[in-house]
Amino acid sequence: MRYLIIIFLSATLIFGCDYLDMVPEKDIETVETIFEQRADADIWLQGLYAVMPSMCTSLESNVAYLGADELAACEYRRNNKWYSGVFKVSDGLEMSQEPYDNVWGPMYILIRDCNTFIENIDNVYNMTDGEKKQWKGEVLALKAYAYFELVRRYGPIVLVPKNLPADANISQLQLPRMHVDTCFKEIVNLLDEAIEYLPTSLAAGYTRKPYIHLEAAYAIKAKALLYAASPLFNGNEFYMDFKGKNGEPLVSTSYDPEKWRLAAEAADKAVEVCEQGGFALCKGTTGKATALLNTMMDIEQTSYSMFSNPEYILEWKIDAWWFPYYTLPRLKSDDVNYSDQVDGSLSPTMKMVEMYYTEHGLPIESDVTWNYASRYQLGKETSVLYKDVVMLNTDVLQLHLRREPRFYACIAADRTYWQRGTNTLWNNYNLPVYAYKGESFGTTMDIVTSNAPQNPGGYWLKKHTQSSINNVNYIGSMGNDNTASVIRLAELYLIQAEAWNEYLGKPNDNVYLPLNKVRERAGIDDVVTAWKSYSNQPGKVDTKEGMREIIRQEINIELAFEGQRYWNLRRWKIAELELNAKQYGWNILGESARTFYNNFEGPIVIWSKSKFTAPRNYLTPIKAEEILISSMVQNPRW
Repeated sequence: MRYLIIIFLSATLIFGCDYLDMVPEKDIETVETIFEQRADADIWLQGLYAVMPSMCTSLESNVAYLGADELAACEYRRNNKWYSGVFKVSDGLEMSQEPYDNVWGPMYILIRDCNTFIENIDNVYNMTDGEKKQWKGEVLALKAYAYFELVRRYGPIVLVPKNLPADANISQLQLPRMHVDTCFKEIVNLLDEAIEYLPTSLAAGYTRKPYIHLEAAYAIKAKALLYAASPLFNGNEFYMDFKGKNGEPLVSTSYDPEKWRLAAEAADKAVEVCEQGGFALCKGTTGKATALLNTMMDIEQTSYSMFSNPEYILEWKIDAWWFPYYTLPRLKSDDVNYSDQVDGSLSPTMKMVEMYYTEHGLPIESDVTWNYASRYQLGKETSVLYKDVVMLNTDVLQLHLRREPRFYACIAADRTYWQRGTNTLWNNYNLPVYAYKGESFGTTMDIVTSNAPQNPGGYWLKKHTQSSINNVNYIGSMGNDNTASVIRLAELYLIQAEAWNEYLGKPNDNVYLPLNKVRERAGIDDVVTAWKSYSNQPGKVDTKEGMREIIRQEINIELAFEGQRYWNLRRWKIAELELNAKQYGWNILGESARTFYNNFEGPIVIWSKSKFTAPRNYLTPIKAEEILISSMVQNPRW
């Protein structure tokens, strides 16, 4: 009961409701009295919604943004007290005594409060039955999503009984962890029940865009079943000895291909419902000077919203400043565009720079028309197709030439352009990226230091920023109205492609067509045309194994820097192959092309302490104190 009232009163603070003015001081608030009036029930509901974003959507609270290998951080950022924990995860230094990504307790408080809402909402006297069902559906789906966040971190979890009393004693609370398949079934069952109550977001009079609607519930279901089918939880030999306290297995070690069919069919249904509900990929920009710039704007628009993006199926409200603050350049050598509101201390790693495709939609090592062997040498761009994107008739690193639109939309590379504001008669804000030491984007320091922010690798992240807002006073100009995508339509298309490819013996249009929807918006050839016409492995698209690699790279590119790769490497069970690698970039102290680009011999190591130990790091440790109190088994090797 103490937690229930805390959550309720916290909601009044979060949403600015003066609840104390509504209830006489002599009255004692209980769950029963709270769920008498609609206004009070609504405060409780808003309190439930307020919990999830606080744990899942900022750089410091969501381990997935910085816990993988997409962004490198300078020493100054790594030493910051708010971020040192997430880097302990990526460097393999996390400990069960005080886990960094410790959402176990807060999520279970949320689940208990969801149960309270579900049990009591029917008692509100001044709501229609239809509205009660809708709110109940939202909370059922929110509870399912809370379970999903727990399962993808911890694997087998505790499922809270619906009838668990608020004053339960210790023995009643010492519940066992359930088999991971049972956990996924509970998630699906909750979503199926929610779907019965939820309206489509296009329903007449629907005004609850910030809340969970029918399309979102279907999307969460597809994503949950994708995880259930993936190698981490489907036939994982790592967990042969992972058993409960009574010796019961907690993860199946035998592979079940039918799980992929369930995921594929759920994704098909989710796409059908979402498309019928009016959700669509961001595309169709026509106001730019070239086709490439139009496509880049389509791509840029996938990374921000305020409950207004047609591609965002589920989104949480966030503090909008945190990504731009750490990724935008300070431009200390540029008197016109300098900003002291940002520090540019995070940089896309070389792995991500090289992850993006060529102009033909192929990996850089697979395109026969692209000079992979000379990628670290200088070249020149002469085609006007790249005007205002790459500097023309200028020495540019070949790695930065003839890349796909998503590369130019998401990565600011040396001797390319980055629009930082709106062009006017007096100022051109399409800034040339000059990255050498002493140049506009380059460092002004003589050493790589831990005492001040520096861009560590020589690249800047464009994604999550708006090109229409200029660099000066960016944070103040953008306001605080933004959301983070939890699931967007492009991800659903990729779930379709992946799930059908894994289920089918040979890829067909069930695999190719959804994948091509994402590629078309990205401005690249369809997957079969690209591989058959330009690749050194034209038969790769004809096999399940070949398409598995292609789909995974497409996922890594399309969802890059969105906190997805951290989880995907784990569910694919390949994290130890990727997350033990060193991070690379360029010599930021170089004052010329030759010194900046390491004598054209390739990138240099900018971080070497990343560590991932299998199978231990595949699952997050439950806090040791929680294990001691609850008598549950701990995750393997913790």
